[in-house]
Amino acid sequence: MIKIPLTVVGAEKLKVELQRLKSVDRPAVIAAIAEARSHGDLSENAEYDAAKEKQGFVEGRIAELEGKLSNAQVIDPRDLAHTAEGRVVFGATVELEDLDAASKVTYQIVGDDEADLKDGKISVSSPIARALIGKYAGDVAEVVAPGGIREYEVLDVRYV
Repeated sequence: MIKIPLTVVGAEKLKVELQRLKSVDRPAVIAAIAEARSHGDLSENAEYDAAKEKQGFVEGRIAELEGKLSNAQVIDPRDLAHTAEGRVVFGATVELEDLDAASKVTYQIVGDDEADLKDGKISVSSPIARALIGKYAGDVAEVVAPGGIREYEVLDVRYV
């Protein structure tokens, strides 16, 4: 099995979503199916069809989350400070300077399910994260972007 890297925060979010799906969404769908069944003929019952479709989505998402959590490699970025020694690794928060635009940005490198650019979290499999992995403060990373090659200087690496 392939291990799926997650930060502690990301794993907790997936657990909360899984709990909500099992304790709130699943019972609501079951109740909706029962209600639709009580209306009689199922062959032309749009409510029944919609409820069954939603049930398929909920059950599929539950299975997906259970699979991800069972294969998760949960990494606490605070534990990396001693082993990473200033190197950009999964879970690190990296302050960068875009050398082309002369602007500063800060990103945390997280798992695919946790990535949210608005929160400054980028996926470990994104081009910029792949270019940054292994770099140290002062290094320059070249990122192949759709608009051409962009250069980022690593200003600081933190494990928070």
